[in-house]
Amino acid sequence: MAAPLLQLKDIALTFGGTPLLTGAELSVSTGERVCLVGRNGSGKSTLLKIAAGAVEPDRGSVFVQPGASLRYLAQEPDFGAARTTLAYVEAGLGPHDGPHQARNMLEQLGLNGSEDPARLSGGEARRAALARALAPQPDILLLDEPTNHLDLTTIEWLERELDSRRAALVMISHDRRFLSNLSRSTVWLDRGETRRIERGFADFENWRDEVLAEEERNQHKLDRKIVAEEHWLRYGVSGRRKRNVKRLGALHALREARRTHRGSAGSAAISASEAAQSGALIIEAKGIGKAYDDRAIVDNFSTRIMRGDRIGIVGPNGSGKTTLIQMLTGGLAPDSGTVKLGANLAMATLDQHRDSLNPNTTVVDALTGGGGETVMVGGQPRHVIGYMKDFLFMPEQARTPLGKLSGGERGRLMLAQVLAKPSNVLVLDEPTNDLDLETLDVLENMIGEYAGTVLLISHDRDFLDRLVSSVIVPEGNGRWIEYAGGYTDMLAQRGTDLAREAFKGAPAKEARGAKPAAPPSSRKRKLNFNEKHRIETLPKIIAGLHAEATALQKRLDDPDLFARDREGFGQVMTALGEVQAKLEAAEEQWLELEILREELSGAEK
Repeated sequence: MAAPLLQLKDIALTFGGTPLLTGAELSVSTGERVCLVGRNGSGKSTLLKIAAGAVEPDRGSVFVQPGASLRYLAQEPDFGAARTTLAYVEAGLGPHDGPHQARNMLEQLGLNGSEDPARLSGGEARRAALARALAPQPDILLLDEPTNHLDLTTIEWLERELDSRRAALVMISHDRRFLSNLSRSTVWLDRGETRRIERGFADFENWRDEVLAEEERNQHKLDRKIVAEEHWLRYGVSGRRKRNVKRLGALHALREARRTHRGSAGSAAISASEAAQSGALIIEAKGIGKAYDDRAIVDNFSTRIMRGDRIGIVGPNGSGKTTLIQMLTGGLAPDSGTVKLGANLAMATLDQHRDSLNPNTTVVDALTGGGGETVMVGGQPRHVIGYMKDFLFMPEQARTPLGKLSGGERGRLMLAQVLAKPSNVLVLDEPTNDLDLETLDVLENMIGEYAGTVLLISHDRDFLDRLVSSVIVPEGNGRWIEYAGGYTDMLAQRGTDLAREAFKGAPAKEARGAKPAAPPSSRKRKLNFNEKHRIETLPKIIAGLHAEATALQKRLDDPDLFARDREGFGQVMTALGEVQAKLEAAEEQWLELEILREELSGAEK
């Protein structure tokens, strides 16, 4: 088995007197693709920060193989004093990287490098952070929620980009499809400890359920054994003192094991407060249109939405999804056409902008409106602590300011606010952002059982496939078309991947009037800009590394060096190992690119 590039052993960390990590482990070798999963608040992001060197553990060791380059993508990028996105990405390059790599990666992600980081949208900030992590071609990539705020076209581009790389990956994500497509091993962080299976995320949930079921059986056996031993203590004590003392000690140990056992966190009890039934017709739109600055956002779109329909709206960021849904629900008047809303509609809307929450407001005040300790759920008063527990909040979090909550906790809070209102139409804009997988399952079940109508904007392909009955997508120039079925059904009906038509290397810009692209297999593969540049520059890099290795080896050839300067001898040995590793990697990369160039040249003849 190959030596690990990154290894964390027996990691322990305590925050505020509560143990977060008690013995976590993580090992990643060359080319491995590991997904790190666990409940919100279980410590996944903290463990990744420890691996990246951003957080120091209370106990345990962190090893990164000498010479291995590592890049970490945080959930919230810190742009520091960078004045442009190009400066931000260039600051993350290694000593042997060139500025062209930063520019090339920004272009592939739809940015030009001149953007002011302080003025970026959530999606643009995420793409800039991705460019900084991906541009240097690191040996190890640590990615914390890389798909957050990305549209579907960019998510699918990112999948292809990561799949084509040889880097070792450690990924945290709420996107099931993303994890299933990329992961080959799964590390489950649960109650401070890690368990690992050498299978991808697709097999994780069944395995997790088996582990928890076995744990529950063992706890039941422990309880029964304690009951039997307590019965003996009351009625079966004999005169053999030594045996009795030993058995009594064993009983104390059983009781301690039960007392200190940390059970798995329960599931959220998400349910929507339903209003009286609406009419059969929910929304009828005829020829509606909307334009901004002579750009058509929606052009001549018509649809009929009936009671019980589940409609998904997908498309690149900036394509007009929110504008379309606002027109359909009566929140925005169309420039042309008409929208007719059905009778007896009660709408509950979840906004994707969680920064609209006042960071100084407490959890209790956010749910009660600042009035007392009861919250109106479905028109009935309920104690706020009980309602908080339904959404996995602990009683001690009641007075926690919203600014101290994690992204997943803010997402659950907004769901709690929205679902307390009686409704027969749910309008959900990116409801899955930051939610853990278990909460996603409960949310899916709630939507599946909801008696009303659902309008859903989401970039989660698996979530869409499980829930929606039709999908509305942009086709360019303001045209929107509705397809029956889920996201995968839509792709099959279109006959072309949404990503290939709308992305084209620039996710922020809509492809106007573009013809459907041919499948990749029918295109002539050519060396891209980055590959051409590497072929041209690698020989110089190899020559420089070879000269550096020769110079270091000459210093080691000095027979008196060790006796004269032991510390210096060790430093030279370490430096030589790092240079030789870089030289080997550069030579291997150059050889692969030359073979690729010859193959492509032969294919063109």
